[in-house]
Order: sequence, then structure tokens, then C-alpha cells
Amino acid sequence: MLDLYGRLSGVEAKPRYGLEVVIVLLLGLGQSAIYSLLSIIEKLTRPNQPLSAQTTTMNSSAVPDRPWLDLAYQVTYIAFPLVQVLLVLYLLHLTHEHARRLIGFDLTRPGRDLAWGFAVAAGIGIPGLGLYLGARALGLNTTVAPANLAQNWWTVPVLIGLAAMNGMVEEVTMLGYLLTRFHDLRWNPWLGIGVSALIRGSYHLYQGFGGFVGNLVMGVVFGWLYRRFGRVMPLVVAHTILDIVSFVGYALAAPYLPWLR
Repeated sequence: MLDLYGRLSGVEAKPRYGLEVVIVLLLGLGQSAIYSLLSIIEKLTRPNQPLSAQTTTMNSSAVPDRPWLDLAYQVTYIAFPLVQVLLVLYLLHLTHEHARRLIGFDLTRPGRDLAWGFAVAAGIGIPGLGLYLGARALGLNTTVAPANLAQNWWTVPVLIGLAAMNGMVEEVTMLGYLLTRFHDLRWNPWLGIGVSALIRGSYHLYQGFGGFVGNLVMGVVFGWLYRRFGRVMPLVVAHTILDIVSFVGYALAAPYLPWLR
């Protein structure tokens, strides 16, 4: 019987990378893309409620009246998605070995990775905010409320943890793993970047079309940077910074800036 990698009676066949990619995506971000598509359909078909009049809430409290239990929920929201990172690293290790070194998900260049991460975050974040505001003004996006946790001593650390989790899950999966597998399948590099970016944009569709386009563009830029430098760590840093600014910045500034709400 063939296993996932095509081995039959001790004889090596061509690894079934395509099947592996489909399974990985349907366990995680590809599944999110499908739910996101359903979400935008639901929003577009609400009677007498245009997209621009709707609000998308993220990072909400599970049980705001019991902070200790709410914290437990938030920790699970951070921890369980990281299993996907372990999974894709394990799958890459089976076929390439030294998976973290292969995709540059390590701490061998901390100073350079941090510097590049901040630079990329600035280059993506400022135009991204403009795109979001423009999409809202054109009625193509919901109002995104990215931080809705109840106020507790752990609120900011949890938001930072959620941002770091997003950075690791999305960049290790969509760049490090997916583009490596597309290379193994001998896809054209730009085709692989385009497909990865399209999936990235799709699982942000729940925010509206601005969220889709912004993340599609981000996926293309991040894909090019990953292909150019061969390290995913600066992009994990950049993504984490973008989400920290979005989550923590929103939580701190929204009460004083009505246009954010």
C-alpha cells in the first residue's frame, strides 16, 4: 500500500506532495479560506445592511465575566494553532531535514531579522492602512475591530501572543512550507507565490474586499522577499509587528479615535 509519500514495499516512489499540501491546507488556513468565503457571502446577502455598515470583530473575550477562565481560553487560542507550525516543520524535515534551517525559521541572525522585520512592517503597514480606509469609504469593507478583549492585567500580553501566533502560523505555512512544496512539485516560482498570496487573501475575505486585496498584495510582496532572501524569520517578525500595532494600538486608541470604530 502506498503511504503519503508514495513508498511501496520499501521502494521509493515520487512523494505525493500535492496530496500532502491539500491535507495541510484543509486542516488549517485553507479551511479558514472556505469559512471566510462563506462569511463574506453571508455579509453581502444581509437584507438592508450594506457591507460598509457592518463590523467584523476579532480577538473577543470568551467569558468576560470570569477573567481566569477567559485567560485559559485565550491561551488555547494561541497554543493550538501553533501545532500547525510543528506539523509543517515535521513534514519538511521528513523530506529535506533541518527544516527550520531550510526555510530560515531560526535565531541565527536575530539582529538582521529584526531590522528587516521592522522595515518590511513599515513598508506594508502604512499603505495597508490607507487601503483599508479607502475600501471602507467605497463601501467595500466592513469596519474591522481587531481587539475586543475585556480589560484585564493580561489583555496586552495576550494580544501580543495572538499577534506572534498569527505571524508564525501564516508565514511558516504560507511561505516556508507551501513555497517549498511548490518548488518540490517544480512549479514556476511566481505561480507558487501567486497561489500562496491568493489563499492568504481568501482567508481574510471575512473582513471585506479591502482585507482580501490588502492581504493578496502582502502575500505577493512577502513571497518575493522570501524567495529573494531565503529566510522566513524576518517576515514572521514583520507580520507580528503589524498585528501588534493593529491589536494593541486599536485597543488603546479606539476609545479616543471614533473613525477607527
